[in-house]
Amino acid sequence: MAKTADLFIRAEHADLMKKLNAWDIAYHQNDEPIVDDATYDDAKSRVLAIEAEYPELAVNGFSTHVGAAVSEKFKSYPHTVPMLSISDVFNEDEVRDWFDKLESKDLFVELKVDGLSFAARYENGVFVRGLTRGSGVAGEDITANLLTIPDIPKKLTGDYPSVIEVRGEVYMARADFIALNETSDKKFANPRNAAAGSLRQLNPAITASRKLSAFGYTYGDLSSRDWATQSEYFEKLESWGFKTTRAWAHVAHSVADVQDIYNDVMLHRDEIPFDIDGLVIKVNSVAVQEKMGSRANSPRWEIAYKFPAARGITRLNDITIQVGRTGVLTPVAELEPINIGGVVVSRATLHNADEIARLGVRIGDKVIVQRAGDVIPQIVAVAEQGENTIPFVFPTVCPVCGGAVVQESGAVARRCVNSLACPAQIRGELEHFVSRHAFDIEGIGARQIELFTNLGWIKQPADIFTLIEKHGDELKDMDGFGAKSVSNLKTSIDNARNVELHRLIYAIGIPDVGEVTAKILAREFKNLGSLRSATNERLIEIDGVGEVMAHEIVSFFMDEHSMRALDNLLQYINVKNPESKVVENSALNGKRVVLTGTLSKYTRDEAKEILEQHGARVSGSVSAKTDIVIAGVAAGSKLTDAQKLGVTVWSEDDFENAIK
Repeated sequence: MAKTADLFIRAEHADLMKKLNAWDIAYHQNDEPIVDDATYDDAKSRVLAIEAEYPELAVNGFSTHVGAAVSEKFKSYPHTVPMLSISDVFNEDEVRDWFDKLESKDLFVELKVDGLSFAARYENGVFVRGLTRGSGVAGEDITANLLTIPDIPKKLTGDYPSVIEVRGEVYMARADFIALNETSDKKFANPRNAAAGSLRQLNPAITASRKLSAFGYTYGDLSSRDWATQSEYFEKLESWGFKTTRAWAHVAHSVADVQDIYNDVMLHRDEIPFDIDGLVIKVNSVAVQEKMGSRANSPRWEIAYKFPAARGITRLNDITIQVGRTGVLTPVAELEPINIGGVVVSRATLHNADEIARLGVRIGDKVIVQRAGDVIPQIVAVAEQGENTIPFVFPTVCPVCGGAVVQESGAVARRCVNSLACPAQIRGELEHFVSRHAFDIEGIGARQIELFTNLGWIKQPADIFTLIEKHGDELKDMDGFGAKSVSNLKTSIDNARNVELHRLIYAIGIPDVGEVTAKILAREFKNLGSLRSATNERLIEIDGVGEVMAHEIVSFFMDEHSMRALDNLLQYINVKNPESKVVENSALNGKRVVLTGTLSKYTRDEAKEILEQHGARVSGSVSAKTDIVIAGVAAGSKLTDAQKLGVTVWSEDDFENAIK
């Protein structure tokens, strides 16, 4: 009998899912990763372990998760065949666990290229459409951009199926990455970011101006197949005009073979002209692949054997404290600069006081620094502890404002309680408010926020909308401004006065409410007034909102200071509420509906929007009051609950017939 998760496990799972979703959006949509691979992999491993132990949390959890929702900037199309991710393993024992379950021991081992996945569809040999992985169910249309890459043929050569969707990886060679960073105003962190940022451009001319390369490695939709193995498919790809990683590929028949290949590639990794982050190990036989099938988000017949992060040893010179917009104090390691994998590292995160204690790190120690994914370096261990090192004492007062520092019961983070007057928190909140996914006020960034708060011109978001009226003349005479820039800033501020509800919800900084949740809340409540009066019970009913998040939302709208600041802001803006387009006389009108599993033609959000247009109320959990459960692929405990309660269960076809 499956175990039931208690409140603490649910809270941990919800917190991990929130972080992973935010990290996925940063990585897949914005091409700006905010954590290193090791941090992401640790969180992913933990959430999958929780879902394995508590299957009820897996239904809408990471076990069915692929990539991130497609960006609104691009037109999107559904994948005819879902574009799944690959399960990761990190050591020889995990490879052996997978290998021992295989029917066929004939393996094909490829390089795992660190780039951006694509799907290129050919009909009668002609390239007709290109998509990103997106959510795995639907991808962003990047056809025009892929056409600018020489390695992706516009027309196939040789003998090819009438329909074939070639899937592969767009990447940027290291030499081309270095050349781009030397000539571009925008500096990219690594070749993967450069490739993703170049490919996902609305203007294909920008993509064309940057030297991108591509490999083919698998396939999606196809009309016929005359190859029996993955190695034969590589030969087919090359005959059609694609490049592959066949020069670095190997056939293996045992775990020892795989480990020998792994060790050899690790030894010569720097000699490969493009970045890789591991190996992909596949069952070579296509017939066996098809027989083994897939889980909800990954094939059973392949795994990714990930490489460890790049590491180095250096001296910890000091530990400083950063105060974030929510008042959380984050310790930062000030390091003796060290070159790790071509990047000079001088600072690294230590996360929190518990992490410092766990590592046993002291100022003056020699420490092992890890730079995974070229994003945020972190200290993973103490390499050598000398006699004259100094223990770090976590501050009991805020280093910015002198306010008291507290650690709430059950929480890891330590927080400055002086939220109303701490300059660091005020600046952080204001920077968040004007950011791209919030009010998107061009011309006001971190530097301007610091200047305006220091001058006392801006103390809360409402002050931004009176800035030019009150201080425009003074601004014109200040260095870095002038009449033209002040005029442009006024235009940008005026444009921001009309704001969509989901942007407002995201901008006001409710703890735990990110961009995706803000859209869910806007769609669910339709206006700010309804959200402000929502109860815990009402919020928990919403798919995507857990108990911890519901508590944060209710607490935010009960806080007098927050509401005073919000009411002041509402005097200067016009909130555009989501339009309600309800289909009249729909059979779904007034029905309580629950979605479970993966639908082949719709994302969860798309299906929910359609249901709401038909007057249905979509809930996140099954109860005796539920009218219909719509079950897709890999439906879990919600389907079981519906069957026990005698709730009507629909297939995706039933759903489509109803909305027609």
